[in-house]
Amino acid sequence: MEKKLLNLLTALCVVSLPFLFKGSKMRENLVVFFSKGVIATLIDAFVVGTKRLEYPVRPFPKIFKTNIIYDLLFFPLLSVIWVKLTYNDHLGKILLKSLLFSVPMSIGQWCFEKNSKLFKWEKWTIFHTFTSVNFTLFTIRGFVGLLKKLDKVKSA
Repeated sequence: MEKKLLNLLTALCVVSLPFLFKGSKMRENLVVFFSKGVIATLIDAFVVGTKRLEYPVRPFPKIFKTNIIYDLLFFPLLSVIWVKLTYNDHLGKILLKSLLFSVPMSIGQWCFEKNSKLFKWEKWTIFHTFTSVNFTLFTIRGFVGLLKKLDKVKSA
């Protein structure tokens, strides 16, 4: 069952790629995608390396201890969507919209941890997921804000 879920997630991510990477903000979308992949991979490697979280079922288990589908595809694509949704928003709206991503992801991970072999929490809770998702979302959103400011300075 877990491998089918991971295959479905991979397929959904791959199908969404052409829709998310079109338009005038292509450069920012690519920066968001790759930056989030790096951040997610680094955090996940630390969390797994310190035995707080484990992925019993994952792609390439002999090579990776983390789940590369989450780190390099799913979370980066969600961040692209989130940045698109918050691109012109002020902090208050950004905070509210962050809950639309972090709460379902936290609850989803908790459900999968209880009912599947996709996650195994050792020293991890739903609140750790909530915090780490928000931390990475706001880090990426701050990076995009910086890029927007640099673009304004460059074009002035």
